[in-house]
Amino acid sequence: MARPEKIRLGEILLRQNLMTEEQLQFALAEQKRTGRKLGRVFVENKFVTEDQISDAMARQLNITFVNLKQYNIKPHIVKRLPELQARRFRAIVLEELEHGFLVAMVDPTDLFAYDEISRILKSTIQLAVVNENDLLVAIDNLYRHTDVITDLARELEQELSDSEIDLGDLGATAGAEDAPVVKLLQSVFDDATQVRASDIHIEPQEKRLQIRFRIDGVLHLQTEADIKIASALALRLKLISEMDISEKRLPQDGRFIIKVRQFHIDVRISTMPTQYGESIVMRLLNQSGGILNLDRIGMPKEMLARFRSIIHRPNGLVLVTGPTGSGKTTTLYGALSELNTEDSKLITVEDPVEYRLPGINQVQVNEKIDLTFAKVLRASLRQDPDILLLGEMRDQETAQIGMRAAMTGHLVLSTLHTNDAISTPIRLLDMGVPRYMMGSSLQGVLAQRLVRVICESCRTPHSLLSSEREWLMQDMGLAVDTHQYHAGRGCGHCNGTGFRGRIGVYELLEMTKSVVDAAHFDDNKGFIEAARQQMAGNTLRKYATDLVLAGQTTVGEAMRISNQIDE
Repeated sequence: MARPEKIRLGEILLRQNLMTEEQLQFALAEQKRTGRKLGRVFVENKFVTEDQISDAMARQLNITFVNLKQYNIKPHIVKRLPELQARRFRAIVLEELEHGFLVAMVDPTDLFAYDEISRILKSTIQLAVVNENDLLVAIDNLYRHTDVITDLARELEQELSDSEIDLGDLGATAGAEDAPVVKLLQSVFDDATQVRASDIHIEPQEKRLQIRFRIDGVLHLQTEADIKIASALALRLKLISEMDISEKRLPQDGRFIIKVRQFHIDVRISTMPTQYGESIVMRLLNQSGGILNLDRIGMPKEMLARFRSIIHRPNGLVLVTGPTGSGKTTTLYGALSELNTEDSKLITVEDPVEYRLPGINQVQVNEKIDLTFAKVLRASLRQDPDILLLGEMRDQETAQIGMRAAMTGHLVLSTLHTNDAISTPIRLLDMGVPRYMMGSSLQGVLAQRLVRVICESCRTPHSLLSSEREWLMQDMGLAVDTHQYHAGRGCGHCNGTGFRGRIGVYELLEMTKSVVDAAHFDDNKGFIEAARQQMAGNTLRKYATDLVLAGQTTVGEAMRISNQIDE
């Protein structure tokens, strides 16, 4: 392809009737005032979308528009262009052709970028257009730091082999940014952020130290290193989280905040002594993305309307249930952010405080100084709150205080570890909550799980295994064979897993009059039947199956959710 000519984006959009002259003049003035790129001004003011810009550019230049979400990217080809240049020029190498390379660019009229990429690749290039947001996501996924982390781990191992190296100096010296241990940790956090990991596990084994990331709820091995570096990593992490570096026999907890690129990451760290050293797990909470609102958590519209109706009641108890890592906190914080208005006082009692919300009084429980859930909850009731969030109903005392608060004019939100919505009221009774209190206080129970979403870029038709077909037939009968099923084959976008992201699966039990009446009798079977009639078959299993039929998740994921419920 010949070297492109420089053309004006605004003129292209005008010529193709995608923008008015008034919008263009406004955008040009805004560009001059702020210094931002013109295309970004167009998108931020919703004059056009990124896809419209890319498509218009492709038609004007008579080149292909590539949808990276659907493209089978080859990581070894992509890395022919270094990450620094890929980000600088907003470009990605897609194919090696007979006479050169196919390179997708956000702005294919950037003549300087064209010349530099040709020089780096030492070849002619054929251009395509790509959406900027999709390109940046692809770059984050493809330019992993696995090799860098392995090399840094070896460098640290080599440095520690010198008997003169003092681990305390290595971890604590001011200006230690060049020390291998610091470089290694920086690379680990950077890579974890790129792949959207929720947790980092640093685990000493007999002869090796393994580092694993939890991505979309599943652990993936990131790298392995020599066991010699384990103590140096543990020491450095303890220092920055203000733990006791001399204590290696007892578990410790801490926290610190780091900045990775433009993100502020709140890190919760836990250490535990094991047979071969201290195991370290770090939970990564991205404070930069804000709190999800309820419209974006994936709840069905009809169910969301009912849930909103429940949380906007002036008093009562609302419970969100599910196992650890099922998204309960996200849902509760979404509800809190919606309820956080100037005319309401909100207090949260948590262990730990996971996200900081402006305008809300958040209290961190501290068992070491006897600042327990029950004690903080009693004190909170004397603070004249309208809404209380109790991180978890852990015992009978906490549950009963929360129930009384709900009966005396407060809205109380909390969590409980139960398998489904129907078993939650029964669990409260088992904890010693009186039936009259549960029936008059409990307003609703939302049970939830998270299932992994099939990667859009590598989604392909899937032939059912015999076990999957048998599982689906329990609900669908012979209609199983009338549907198409999908799975991900694994690609560069999803790190070879076939999945990218997760979505919530929900069921809602509303304590209507019939359900409350059934709860007043010492007859669990009668209550379960009334609750099932109220839910009308809208269960976790049904919603998971609906996601399978919609092509959003796999049958295997739906079965996994079902097994958790059956347990």
